[in-house]
This record gives sequence, structure tokens and C-alpha cells, in this order.
Amino acid sequence: MDNHLFKSSNSVSKWPFHKVLIANRGEIAVRIIRTCRILGLATVAVYSAADAEALHVKLADEAVSIGPANAEQSYLNIAALIGAAQLTGADAIHPGYGFLSESADFAQACRDNHIKLIGPSPAVIEMLGDKETARLTMKKAGLPVVKGSQAVVTTLAEARAQANQIGYPVMLKASAGGGGKGMRIINSVTDLTQQFATAQEEAVASFNDNRMYLEQYLPAPRHIEVQIIADRYGHAVALGERDCTIQARHQKVIEEAPAVVLPANVREEMLRRSEQAVSQLNYEGVGTIEFLYNPDGSYYFMEMNTRIQVEHPVTELITGTDLVEIQLRLAAGAELSTRRPQPFGFALECRVNALTPGQITGLHLPSGQGVRIESALYQGYRVPTNYDGMIAKIIVYGDRRQRVLQQMQAVIDETVIKGIKTNLDLLEQILQEPDFQRLATDVNWLDNRSKGE
Repeated sequence: MDNHLFKSSNSVSKWPFHKVLIANRGEIAVRIIRTCRILGLATVAVYSAADAEALHVKLADEAVSIGPANAEQSYLNIAALIGAAQLTGADAIHPGYGFLSESADFAQACRDNHIKLIGPSPAVIEMLGDKETARLTMKKAGLPVVKGSQAVVTTLAEARAQANQIGYPVMLKASAGGGGKGMRIINSVTDLTQQFATAQEEAVASFNDNRMYLEQYLPAPRHIEVQIIADRYGHAVALGERDCTIQARHQKVIEEAPAVVLPANVREEMLRRSEQAVSQLNYEGVGTIEFLYNPDGSYYFMEMNTRIQVEHPVTELITGTDLVEIQLRLAAGAELSTRRPQPFGFALECRVNALTPGQITGLHLPSGQGVRIESALYQGYRVPTNYDGMIAKIIVYGDRRQRVLQQMQAVIDETVIKGIKTNLDLLEQILQEPDFQRLATDVNWLDNRSKGE
């Protein structure tokens, strides 16, 4: 890791915590365990009944069962997670992404039980988790914002009133989370009537929270996000940006860094404004500010995720950093320097999703120069039906975009995952599309392509 990110006068010489419980599963749990091992920190895995044979359970120093396969009774069960930490003597918890990673209640429960959460404070998580409060806060901090609802809504009647004020079309979102869960494009009051309950049910199932939010819908933007790191002393540094435009039903499919579509002046302004905004929030840890970017160069704040992102490896590769280590060091009190690292090269990530459950009967994950695979798969592993379908991330790094695209096609062609259906064919098709290769896409491109439009 680039030690120049931190001031040597206030680096971590002795960890204030010694055992980290990972309140998550799958590849991100494996990813966190590996960094903790390098740093000499003990780890505790938690698992549901569906994950008893999962790789993160096998790799951690200790493992604790926290309930049945249903996420609400296991990975979303705050009492069970706190109990597992107390049982094992874990004095820190890393929430990963998804589940309770952006739950202010979970952050507060950690604080109440004298357990260090690897992330920002409960107050900051709550502020940024409320979409309207976050929008107003970022607007005050100098970021441009799209028009949104004046408060979160929990009923169809409230949603109709807010949509009428904003004007159709609108985007309906789950207030408590991201990842496309509970998200819908709403073109009319009829659409809202038909889709509100389903979207809200999806939000409850994913985040155990029924609060919804509406904002003005932009028809053809790109999705650009800025990686932020911030310490408890008011310093914030932007580790570059990512282009996450290729999405299916609001779920990211392919991510790349840097965002080569951005003019240099727009990139600099976006990074600088993001640093300034975060430094005013008393934010501590790793976070991501997401923007919608229009072809005319305008951009708008969408939301801030108070956790590590699925796509963090592309930023790590172009900056020579380890974002999980950065999270841990910031939580331990390390102080950042104010020098922004100069990115180098280009990185591309493809998310491999399971389309069916089942046992892995054949597996070959390629390696080689510039190739990085993050996964919790192994021969004989049984992919469960209970959780998000992402089973691997394939990341390729090189000196320029075109070369990386060619190498990614070769890597995906070599990848073998037998026993289940995956989206590998779709990924290969996207990489070959002229629109994708020449960056002539927007956030709706993949969905429109699937519809034959």
C-alpha cells in the first residue's frame, strides 16, 4: 500500500483493536479476511445455515453461526451479530457492503457495546442514509443536485404527492440502501400505483427498512462515482473516479477506472468538490459519492455510500492502494496526508452472477499478468438461493482501455464455472459491442439493448 497516503507522524504503530468480526459473507468477507491476515489482525466469520460450508467460514480464525438462511434472521440480525462479537471477544466489526453496512442502528449498537465499527459514525450514516437529508447536505456543501422529494415516504399517497411536486418521470428508490434494490423508473401515476408496493417490499427484504425516496429522472446519463477516504481530523482525499454506467435493472454489471469520458477540467472539479464536501461532514473512513453525468458536461449528486463498494478493486489497481487496509488504519486513528495519489493505467471489472443455484462441478478461474479474481467459489461449493447472485469479480489491469478490453474478453473466454448458469456469455457480448467499446452508452443502454430497442 502507498504509505504516502498517511502522515508518518501519526501512523498506526499499535492497533487499538485486535480481532475483527466480518458482518458479511461471500467474496467481500474473504477479501477482508485476507487483508486482516496480512496486518496481523485475528478474524471472526459469521454464517447462516445456508453458508456453513462457505469459503469465508473456512478462512477465518473463528466462525460463529448466527441463524437460519433468511437474511433478516441472520445477516440483518443486529443482536445476533453483537452477540457473536461478544462471544468471541471481537473488539471491531467490519460490515463489508450490503446488509447492515449502512445501518445507523447497527453502528449505534456497536458503539453502545464498545465495539469499533470500521466505518463512519452512526450520526453520519443516518444523515447520509436519508436521501433527502443527504441531498440537502451535499447541496449546502457545494455539490449540484437533482430535484428530489422533500422527505422519505412510506405510503403510496405520500409518494404520489411528492411525485406530483417533482414532476414525472421520477426515480423511486429505497432510502436505506443501494444496489438497485427497490429502485424503479416511474413514468406516470399509474406506474407509481402499480410498482410502489413491490419496490417497497424489495427494500424491506434487502435492508429491513420500508422508507422510500423519489427524485427527478434523467433519461440518458452516465454513472460516475468518486472514491473518498477521510480521517477523523477533517482531511479528505479523492482516490479518483469510476465509470459504472453499464447496469442491468439499476444493478452494476461492469465498472472501469478512470472514467475516460470525463474532460480533465470536469474530473478535477468533481474530485475537488467531493473532497471539500466530505471534509465538512466529520466523515471518517471510506465512502463513495455517486453522480449522474450528462453529455453536456453537467453532473448531479445522486447519493453517498458510507461503505466500501463492490467495485473498489479497479480504484485499488490504478492507485496502488488497499482500500480495506485504509479502512482499518483510518478506524485505528491514522491521519491522512493531503496529497492525492496520481492514478496510472486502466482497470476494468466484470461482475459474474449466478443465474441459478446449484453445486459447482467444474471451476477454472484464470490468472496471469494484470488479472485479478475475487470470489468465494471452490470446487464442490453449493451456491445458495438466499442472497445476491454475484459469485465472482474478474478484474483486468493494463496501460490503456482498448488493451484491457481485449484481455478481458480472453479472460472471460477462459473462465469455466460448471454446475450452474451464469452471466458470462452476457459479459462477453457486452465487451464486443461497438457502443461499449466507443463509450456510446448510458445507464439505460443495457436494459434497452435487452429489450431490442
